[in-house]
Amino acid sequence: MSQRSESAEEAEFHELQRKLAAVYNLNTLDSTTPHVVVLMPSFSIGEGLLSHYGGRLPALEHRFLVGLFLLRMPAARLIYICATEPSPAVIDHYFSLLPESLNARERFRLVAVGDATAGPVATKLLDRPDLLADIEEWIGGDPAFIEPWNVAEPERQLALRLGLPIMGSDPDLWHIGFKSAGRHLFREAGVPIPEGVEDLTTVADAVDAIEGLRETQPDLPAVILKHDDSGAGDGNAVIPTNDLEPPGSIRARRRLWSRVNHLAPWYLDTLELGFIAESRIVGDEFTSPSAQLEIRPDGSAVVLSTHEQILGDDDQVYLGCRFPANPAYAPALGEQALTVGGLLAERGGLGRVGVDFVAARSNDGPWSAYAIEINLRKSGTSHPYSVLRHLAPGRYDPDTATYTDDTGQPKFYVASDNLVEEHWTGLPEHEVIAALGQAGVLFDTSSRTGVVPHMLSCLAIDGRFGITAVGASPQHADELYDATIVAVRELADSYD
Repeated sequence: MSQRSESAEEAEFHELQRKLAAVYNLNTLDSTTPHVVVLMPSFSIGEGLLSHYGGRLPALEHRFLVGLFLLRMPAARLIYICATEPSPAVIDHYFSLLPESLNARERFRLVAVGDATAGPVATKLLDRPDLLADIEEWIGGDPAFIEPWNVAEPERQLALRLGLPIMGSDPDLWHIGFKSAGRHLFREAGVPIPEGVEDLTTVADAVDAIEGLRETQPDLPAVILKHDDSGAGDGNAVIPTNDLEPPGSIRARRRLWSRVNHLAPWYLDTLELGFIAESRIVGDEFTSPSAQLEIRPDGSAVVLSTHEQILGDDDQVYLGCRFPANPAYAPALGEQALTVGGLLAERGGLGRVGVDFVAARSNDGPWSAYAIEINLRKSGTSHPYSVLRHLAPGRYDPDTATYTDDTGQPKFYVASDNLVEEHWTGLPEHEVIAALGQAGVLFDTSSRTGVVPHMLSCLAIDGRFGITAVGASPQHADELYDATIVAVRELADSYD
């Protein structure tokens, strides 16, 4: 069978991408060549995730307003594209964390499409020729590239429309980030994975896979079904197995059929698009660390960070993270992720990549870690790390799982997108920032520690916002995190 020929549009995109390396390499502190970074947190995601986030999507885009700190690079200008305009109070606060001598405000352009409906901001912008013309005029003749959240067809179309290369993988590679494809790639890389079965499409497949896993693991507590094209735990369903009759019995099989069929209709409908069944890893201690990579235009890959993910909903849904990951296993995870990154680069992968793991141990024994997922995009750990690398610039050492800023001081953080209490709903964003200032927890540029809030526009929706709490120690970061919650509760109580 002959290979599919490249379309004219694909050829144009690949030619455009060849320009990326030259402009990407300009984006450094030492550069003196004027250039433009177009920061575009466009979420091109499946219907399941879109429905999960609902009206919070514009607020999620606002997490990446922390990219404004890129303006510490004196030769860079920044365009930030989003669906709805963030609060001026947030923008003012972020600018206050940069030296006035940088004249950062003069190098910043906000482009808000004014459309809060669910969907990628790239699609919305393509329907606004007036805004596209403004962007082109503001860029002028300077070299420029797009820094996206992920790259699917809408983002590719926008890159072609603006004639700008994009720091992300070709949409034709999107499937590599699917759960089944990830397991195949982990095997190729020699990275340990939980026992499981991939490339499934029916309820019968799920029952057969679970029964097969039970036969080799008599004490298996549960099996996790995961939609291939999903993220943030949204496509995961835990099927308990520790109370079933022995595998192969008719009664056990019937009970499994019932448990799978009682999943939500939308979940069952999506099974036909592909899913995996994976043994649940358990232990006296359990955690879900991750490693973040960047695949650069020259094909090299580098480990940027490792995190401990903070999970909710039966340890399936991402809520936040701690940096860095446990040094007992983080260096090994970094090495494994780097091997995966090399294989992705060979296939044309580009930009940010996250590799998620689970790790467990019992009776103070050694940790066992398993790779479970590839995110061919930015993730919930991307914006907290952006805060750290720009406000406390330094280096993460993957061999020791430590971060040291350029003054020689270690840094740690705890971050969350899900600080939420119902009675916080409607709190004014500027008052929350002021309350954190009065509590003495806002980020201090002299000590390079403190709290940077984000996603404050979500307060108006459901009383939710996020923070990155940077500390001189893990305990200090936790103290700042806890003090933030106390300060916002006190503000909310003052309205009663």
